[in-house]
Amino acid sequence: MKYDLLIVGGGPAGLTAAIHARARDKSVLVVSNDPMASPLCRAPAMANYPGLPGVTGRELVERLVKQAGNLGAELKRGRALSVMPMGGSVMVSVENDAVEGRAVILAPGVSRAAPLQGEAELLGRGVSYCATCDGMFYRGKSVVCAGDAPGFEEEVEFLRSIGCGVAVKRLAGLSILGEGRVTGVRDAAGEETPCDGVFLLRASIAPARLAPGLETEGGYIKVDGRMATNLPGVYAAGDCTGQPLQLAKAVGQGQAAAHSAMEEMD
Repeated sequence: MKYDLLIVGGGPAGLTAAIHARARDKSVLVVSNDPMASPLCRAPAMANYPGLPGVTGRELVERLVKQAGNLGAELKRGRALSVMPMGGSVMVSVENDAVEGRAVILAPGVSRAAPLQGEAELLGRGVSYCATCDGMFYRGKSVVCAGDAPGFEEEVEFLRSIGCGVAVKRLAGLSILGEGRVTGVRDAAGEETPCDGVFLLRASIAPARLAPGLETEGGYIKVDGRMATNLPGVYAAGDCTGQPLQLAKAVGQGQAAAHSAMEEMD
């Protein structure tokens, strides 16, 4: 099925965009990890959000999820791994699946973890973000897994089940070694582990690495006044677009991004 609008991220920006698009009768798919795992859910009270003094972060997210669902927005659980404009449509890779839309709104929040040494240089040359997607290339080989994804243990067991020798490492202080191809990793203690591949199974991919060629500024996705990025059919909203990292801004940008995307469709 090709959706009118794909939304990457189930936080306030993404869910607001979904609500606005469904109110305009557009088909919507929200790709997200569990929305209840959002850091916002740990906020004891949203004292600075207009009109809802005292509401907890969890209550607010629950209301947004319920409202979007009641309006007909679909939710797909999983990590978005890549976004690719295809000329008139946009493909989003979700772990070992792919979905298609006429436009996409990136609203994944911010990734507070810095890239590992060697990660960018060796991405696609032994560095992968998805075991079930790329594991078969490493059958019978040695790999290292590191990360905090909700399904981390399942992905590790999948690799073992297809014959990979798996070493589990902590992300903190990890360096990826190799010239043109992964040859090993070095941990924070300086210990080196030879391997053929490294699976970085983070809960989410940094927004700037989701789409090849996506323009960024200061580590955030660069958008214009319509919340459009430099890529056709790709919009962004919320914390991924930069300061201030505030709920009210995220909600407003989510509405604006959905409105701009639908203007292009109508």
